[in-house]
Amino acid sequence: MIGHTLDTLSRDALRLGIDIGGTSIKYGVVDIESGALAGPLAQLPTPNPATPRAMAEAMRELLAAVELWDAAPLPHTAAGIAFPAIIRHGTAHSAANISDDWIGLQVNELLGEALGRPATTINDADAAGLAEASRGAGRGQGGTVLVLTLGTGIGSALVVDGTLVPNFELGHLELGGGKAEASTSAVAREREGLDWAGYAARLQDYLAHVEFLFSPELIILGGGISVRHAEFLPLISLRTPVVPAQLHNSAGVVGAALAAA
Repeated sequence: MIGHTLDTLSRDALRLGIDIGGTSIKYGVVDIESGALAGPLAQLPTPNPATPRAMAEAMRELLAAVELWDAAPLPHTAAGIAFPAIIRHGTAHSAANISDDWIGLQVNELLGEALGRPATTINDADAAGLAEASRGAGRGQGGTVLVLTLGTGIGSALVVDGTLVPNFELGHLELGGGKAEASTSAVAREREGLDWAGYAARLQDYLAHVEFLFSPELIILGGGISVRHAEFLPLISLRTPVVPAQLHNSAGVVGAALAAA
């Protein structure tokens, strides 16, 4: 999604976005006015184990790479970091696929020091949801937008009139006597060998439940399975429009940069 060349960009609008995952760290420079990447979407392996010290070193490594790019952000601008944890006021209150040493740490301070600039940390599902709701499939949509990421579990983000409701964990809703993501995630479909009709029936029950609870104006479905939306979305029947995500791999990076802005 490289939408501009440097000569059409104001460097004041550029922010570094970082998306930390269990196996890789994606990063890029984002034009926050358009939501477009101003350069490549790059990545490096997530340290194993992903301790705070190892992650800080990875931040220094990626910053050194970014500073060589033509579209490097200005040194004083904040970086945004999508982080796999519940984040409250910059502090991690959980740790998913990273070291438990992060729990209770001030992530903004630790990673901001490594990056040599202010850092704004946001839950990874929240980052992707914020990007999709404001710069992706939900661009221009007012009211309540619900973004659901179907993968190993179910990530979720709720955006109301452009404002994110943080740490929204709808994958943990009870459905059929268990957590919804245990039966309705993309991995659950593969694990149980469900055909698309069978999976659509489960997704129908889950989406109807969240529609009843939150009455959104739009539901956006992301995750790798969203590229196969033609196989199952026509089988879903709700009052609310349901559309596939648009930003795909860049959503976390874009959302993190928007949060920093």
